[in-house]
Amino acid sequence: MSIATPSGDTIAAMRFLASLFATSVLFGQLPEPKFPRPAPQQPIPFSHKLHAAKSVACVTCHTMPPPGDFARLPKTEVCMGCHSTIKKDSVVIQKVAAFHTQQKRIPWAPVYRIPDWVSFNHVKHNAVEGVTCATCHGPVAEQDTLHREKDISMQACMDCHRVKNASNDCQTCHDPR
Repeated sequence: MSIATPSGDTIAAMRFLASLFATSVLFGQLPEPKFPRPAPQQPIPFSHKLHAAKSVACVTCHTMPPPGDFARLPKTEVCMGCHSTIKKDSVVIQKVAAFHTQQKRIPWAPVYRIPDWVSFNHVKHNAVEGVTCATCHGPVAEQDTLHREKDISMQACMDCHRVKNASNDCQTCHDPR
């Protein structure tokens, strides 16, 4: 019985995968892919562009209850606040109404999500001069289909902190528990 010796290409690929694994273990995440990312499949088509054109502000749907750590996805009652009369005969709005009647949340696919070990406060960031939702999320108000086009990796956040003269101490974004 003979044992095959891995080729140079196989060894190089194994080293590359090992380095990716080591990076994910050491820094808690894999390197961010290129941007923009394709839009995930959503259960209901939704146009931020259309709603922004009607002067609906981000915080109308994405509330930030105290302490402001999260910008929430809207409950169906928020949608139905307008759509109980506006476009109520639309097939799409009828799907939203069905979720609302069943008291179920719409199972949106995440577009932007930070790891659980990162502490991020939307209210504090929005209070910084020149920082808006678009700073981290891109020009959402121009998108019919939401896709991730901004890098929210640790490096991107640290770069922004440097530009804004904000702290890059570990405890600024990571809970020291």
